[in-house]
Formats: sequence, C-alpha cells, structure tokens
Amino acid sequence: MRHEAYDKYKAHRKPMPDDLASQVPRLKEVLAALRIGTAEFPRYEADDAIATLAERAAARGLRTVVVTTDKDLLQLIDPATSVWNPSKEMAVDETNVKEVFGVEAGAVVDVLSLWGDPSDNVPGVPGIGEKTAKSLIGEFGSLDHLLANVDKVKNPRIREKLKAPESRELIELSRTLVTVRRDLDLDLDLDRYAVREPDETETVRLFGELDFSSLLGDFLRPARPAGRDYRTILEEGELRSLAARVAEAGLVALDTETTSPDPTRAGLVGLSLSLVPGEAFYVPVGHDYLGAPAQIPKARALDILRPVLEGEGVLKTGQNIKYDLIVLAREGVRLAGIARDTMVLSYLLEPNWGRHGLDKLALRYLREPKTPYEAVAGKGKNELTMDKVPIDRAAPYACEDAAFALELGDILWDKVRERKLDRLYEEIERPLIALLARMEINGVRVDPAVLGAMSAELDGEIGRLEKDIHRLAGCVFNINSPRQLADVLFRKLGLQAGRRTKVTKGFSTSIDILEELAESHPVARHVLEYRQLAKLKSTYADALPQLINPATGRIHTSYNQTVASTGRLSSSDPNLQNIPARGPWGTRFRRAFIPDQGHVLLAADYSQVELRVLAHLSGDPTLLETFRAGRDVHEETARLVFGESAG
Repeated sequence: MRHEAYDKYKAHRKPMPDDLASQVPRLKEVLAALRIGTAEFPRYEADDAIATLAERAAARGLRTVVVTTDKDLLQLIDPATSVWNPSKEMAVDETNVKEVFGVEAGAVVDVLSLWGDPSDNVPGVPGIGEKTAKSLIGEFGSLDHLLANVDKVKNPRIREKLKAPESRELIELSRTLVTVRRDLDLDLDLDRYAVREPDETETVRLFGELDFSSLLGDFLRPARPAGRDYRTILEEGELRSLAARVAEAGLVALDTETTSPDPTRAGLVGLSLSLVPGEAFYVPVGHDYLGAPAQIPKARALDILRPVLEGEGVLKTGQNIKYDLIVLAREGVRLAGIARDTMVLSYLLEPNWGRHGLDKLALRYLREPKTPYEAVAGKGKNELTMDKVPIDRAAPYACEDAAFALELGDILWDKVRERKLDRLYEEIERPLIALLARMEINGVRVDPAVLGAMSAELDGEIGRLEKDIHRLAGCVFNINSPRQLADVLFRKLGLQAGRRTKVTKGFSTSIDILEELAESHPVARHVLEYRQLAKLKSTYADALPQLINPATGRIHTSYNQTVASTGRLSSSDPNLQNIPARGPWGTRFRRAFIPDQGHVLLAADYSQVELRVLAHLSGDPTLLETFRAGRDVHEETARLVFGESAG
C-alpha cells in the first residue's frame, strides 16, 4: 500500500541476509515445538498487522505488549498497549513514553511526519531533524496546530520551509507512510494464541539438535520431582550402614570432590554416592578450614567403602568416571565394576555435540540446572579449593553430581540401546576407560636436561635470526608485533601487501602471507623461521619441563575419548599428539621422551586401517584381493585408473 503512494518507500532496503534467512525455518520449528502461535500475512507490513492485532485485543479487554525496537510503533501506546524494547530491556507505556521519545504517544506520528525516517526512506521535511521536529510538536501540541500557525514559528529558516508547498506535500506523504493501519482484514482467531505448554518431546529433541540445552530449563518443567534428599555422613556407623546399602543395591553412582582438576595431583576431599533417584550422600574426608566439623579420617572411610568400591559385583555409574578412578587409585583404592559413564554414553549418542558436561546433560535430559562450581567455590582471586569450602556448602553440590549421574545413567543407557550402540560401548568404550586411566597414572618419562639444552640452543638460533632480520630490514623493531612487522614489510621494504585483518584493519602477517612474500624477500623467510623456532621454544622446550609432576618425575597428560567427533583419542594438558615429529628439531624433541630402565618405547600403527574396514564392509572383491595379496592399495588404484596391468 505504501509503495503505491511513494515508490521510493524502503527502496534502499537490502534483502534479508542469507545467513539470517536460513534461520527462519528453524525459528518456525522452535516456535512450533514451544507451541507459541504464529501468523504470517505476506500482503501486509508487520507494523500494520501488529497494530490491527493490538486493536482487536483491546476490544476484547486484553492487554498487548509489542516487542520491538522500532520507534514507529510507539504510536500504538495507549491504556491497553505498551512496548518492550529488548535491546534496552525497557518497558515503554503511557507513563514514560514522553520521557523516552520526547512527546506523548499521540504525537509520535506528528514528529515522524516532520523528521521522516531514513531507515524506511520516509522523506519528512528536508532540513528538519529529530531535535527540531520534537521541539516544534512540543511547542505547538500537534502537527495540525503547527501547520495552522506557521507564522508563529520563531526560526525564520524553519518557518519558510514549513510554508513551502512542496514541504506541505512531503509532510502529508510522510504522515501517510508512518501512520500504522489498525483495520486490516486479517483471518485470525486470537484464541489460537492462548498460552500452552510446550511439546516436551519435540522441544528436547530440537533444542538438543540446535545445542540449546542450556535453555531447556527456561521452557520446560523439571523431568523429575524437584524434592531431593541430600545427607552428609560424619559418623563411622552411618558410613557402615551406607556401605551395606550399596552392597545390597548392587549399583551406585559416585563422584569425588578434590583439590585440583588434574587427577594426578588432586587430593581427595570427599565422596558422594547415590543409590536411588533423588537421594544422595556426601562423605567428607578432607575439608580443612577454621571451624570445620570432625570428619571420618580418610583412610578409615576408604577402608569402610573399599569392599563396595573394589567389588565387581557393585556396578558403578559416574560422569567422567576416569577422573574418579585415577583419584581413588592414588589413594590405594582400585575402583572396579565400572558400568556407565554418562559422559561417554552422551558422546556415543551425540559425537558432534562438543562438550558433554554434567550441566549440559542435566539440562537436556533432566531439565534441571546444575549448581555452578563458582557458586560453591567462588571464582578468580576469590576461588577456594574444595578443601577450604564449608561442608554445608560443598555437600549439596557433591550430592547433586552423584544424583544426576545416577538418573542420567539410566536415561542415556536406554537411548544407547535404542540406537544399538550398546555393543560399541561394552566392547570398546567402557574397557577403554580403565585403560586410559592406567596410561594417565603411569605418565610419560621426560628428560628435562635434553629439553633444557634444546631451549638454550633454540635461544641462540632465535637471537641469530633476530639480528639477521634487523640487518636485512635496515632497522630494529619488535618482530613479535604484527603491526610493526607489517610496517617494515609493506611500507619500508615496499613488498606487495596482502589482505587486511578484521580486528586491527592493518595488513596481515599470517603464515600464508609470509610464505608468499618469502619468494621475493629474505626477511619474510627469516621471519617464518623465527616464528617456528620461537614456538618450538615456548611451547615445548620451555613448557614441557614445567609440566613434569615433581612427585613422579613424569608428564601426565589427559587422554580424551569424548572430544574428537571421529572417535579418535585426543590429548590435552599437554597435548602430546602435537609434539613435533619431523625435521631435525622434531626428532630431537622425541628423544626427550624416554623409557624406564630395561624398557623401550614402541611406535605402532595400523597399516591403512580405514581401507581395511572399507574392504570388509563393502565386500569389494578387488579391494579384498589387493589386501590378501599384500599389494599397495594406492598403487593398485592408480593402475586401475590408468588401465595398466600389475607388474
């Protein structure tokens, strides 16, 4: 309708960006799952449809809140209609619209008729901006009264503009364009938009697929009753009774509270156990702070629990149970009977999910928020280790971990069986948990003397390169500063500049750019080598000795089975898979990793394992025969492609 009155209306508007348009179907899916009613009116503008709906709602005695950042819709404000600005988190109604916009709601159209709206190409009166328009309407009360009393406008320039016939035409045109319609013939039943409960099954599925699990608690009720029974065990008699219950139940979820996220350095502070949904117990053994209550001595508590912890007949469930296995092993307890690791089960179901933390799983499957660690131990400079956290604060947190793990174990195991992934879990992933724990406990022996000598040698090489770079550049500068390096390369030396960076807007000095420049100037070649050696020194030669555990003389990395979506293991803290393998420096770094006396380090790799799996699954006769005959698959493929015979 407005385009018919003014062909330039919104003419400069660009189409919706593709990355936004592609999300609209997903948005509709989410709204459908939440059972939030939607309506589409292709022939009308959204402003007019909203105004019409607000008018209908008011006629039925309903209040309307318009969620928008669009100033045009402030004209809708009346006793039954208000506006919520989500970007400013501000409610605007009759009581504060003048404070927010400068005029009452009834004068919004008058202001916009003078000022125009550049975002919609509404012309307004050229030369009259927001401030002047609001001042004029504020002084004269309305646009009609202003136009009837133009001679009383004090500013001669503005007065003449308003008198001009073309200005009157623009004002009337603008008034038509900015005034919303409230009388559209919309086929709409307001009762369809009554508040309804979300479709729980679809919401959980969709939010999980979209990685929105943290939002589930905002829309869905908890999957289980909120009432939970969490108790702290401080007496030996209570602990013996609990151990007897665990032995009788044959299944327990457990979690350890410690002083460090590194299980090879962590001290045990307490254990939490859960046998039935909604119930959990915390056994503190190492809380040490002024006023801490007497606790069962750690050695005594572990002796009481040892039969059930080490017993194969009591099945164990946990979240990242490898961590607990290592912590308990260092305390002399061999945790046995590992049945369900909720983190691993979740990984099998959603290998591309990224992180499989207990907080994420609880929100998705239990629809309950997990207490953040920071809420218990603090954060930053105020963060406490768990042994310094008061027991009455630590106990609910610890019990929650065990209780959630117990409930999640049942839910996830059922889903794993439905997906026929139970054999994969039982035969590969579950046995791997204990194996990786043994590897982490054992650690890797490193010779710090070798790394120290390499650090000194690298330092000398880096110093030599630094001098050569400064000599070739003809000036001294900070090679580690991308801005200074770019200035030398592209301004002083006049090399062909590459792309600009998004952050600094300066020219990029990334590796690929330097590799291109290396063909035309030795400075770029030297900088590449400088960066390579500096990284080797800082990341490996200097850093690895700092990671040696003083108690064992070894580096204890974490082997992760729930990170890589391909199913491969990854390594972290430190990442031993990134240790350089090739080149003279790589070979020397590898020599820093040494076996114990009387042992050797053995490197083994499956030959073309993926292709062998492919041959088995496909049953391809040529591929099978190639392997049986011991021929190279790649050579055989090349012969077939080029039509050559073997020989």
